[in-house]
Amino acid sequence: MRSSFNLCTTRNSLMYIAVRNHWNKDFAPAPFPKTKEERLAAIEKYQVMPSQYKPFPDDGRGWGDYPNLPIQSADSRDPFYPWDCPETKRNYRELIQAEEDMYGEHRYDVSARLRIPIHIQFMQTIGVLLLLFTIYSLGEKVKCFHSVAEKQYPKPHEKHYTFELE
Repeated sequence: MRSSFNLCTTRNSLMYIAVRNHWNKDFAPAPFPKTKEERLAAIEKYQVMPSQYKPFPDDGRGWGDYPNLPIQSADSRDPFYPWDCPETKRNYRELIQAEEDMYGEHRYDVSARLRIPIHIQFMQTIGVLLLLFTIYSLGEKVKCFHSVAEKQYPKPHEKHYTFELE
């Protein structure tokens, strides 16, 4: 009788194969630079000009020595520039904002100019809601439908139905 094949008990077992990729700790920023040497090391690490390097404040959010870059949405970048990665409008080895996932082309655009100002949009929303509430409350008070038959008031010895035989 043939025994069942078990992948873990074979001679070249898969359980001995290790995948050695990068860990999240490899990409974590270093602690907030406190000395001039740490600051220069961070400037060299992120390849920015010393005049442009300004780290995030050490407020416990965990940004460490990562540079505080100006916020620029991908939607506001030039669509005709020959980007290395045109899908995300980024170049190779370009630093990204710490919260880049919030500023993609399909996300929030910080530099967008609205056609209608936000206070006008708010007033339009309130106006539509008030109009709908007014129509609803008037519809509850004033009934608009055609009556099917005359109003029937009870009188002695008068029948308003015809399903009983006399």
